[in-house]
Amino acid sequence: MNAQHKLVFQTIQELGPLIHGAQAIILRKVGLSRQAFNQWLHREETPWEQQETLLKQKVLLHFNKHRQRIAAGKLKIYLDHDTELNFYVSPKRVKRLMTLLHLKCQSRVKKHHHVKQAEQELRDNVLNQRFNMTTKPNEVWLSDATEVHYGINGEYKARLCGVLDLHGRYLLSYNLSVTETSDAMIETFKRAFNKAGEAHPICPYGPWLGIHFQGL
Repeated sequence: MNAQHKLVFQTIQELGPLIHGAQAIILRKVGLSRQAFNQWLHREETPWEQQETLLKQKVLLHFNKHRQRIAAGKLKIYLDHDTELNFYVSPKRVKRLMTLLHLKCQSRVKKHHHVKQAEQELRDNVLNQRFNMTTKPNEVWLSDATEVHYGINGEYKARLCGVLDLHGRYLLSYNLSVTETSDAMIETFKRAFNKAGEAHPICPYGPWLGIHFQGL
């Protein structure tokens, strides 16, 4: 008996009680006799078929026990430790049975509980530590922000943002805010441009980086 005939007989066995006349229709379509079906129906299971039946039950048991989150490799380990199975089960056999039973591991996507760091933008090294490159005011401005503490015991704090003209090393503008935000730094630059008037300085973000600032 080939695998195709066996599949036909299994289909008849399942659909026969549900659909009237299904047995005769299917046998006539595939060209098999009722006698062949009855012989298969009343046959004795071979040792291999008995193993397959038991293995299917065990595979379903362990697969559902682990909430469908177990693959063939892990499933084989549980089958090897099952005392009711007194025969060897190969990994290929476990995979075949899982495919036959339409079982697929439902693995969960791991959640990473971390905060994504802000992306850093690398700019051209315009200043290159040439702190004496200026020949007149408003050629290079430096900006920075720092935290200052105040109060009797220093229990209060604020953020101080400032813009410095590199030529004269004097403070053009400053701004105090509760937290360090982009709005606070923009306000500091607005005050610097209001004080300097028409200016197009180079504004480094740090001691070595700089970009051409076109104004606000």
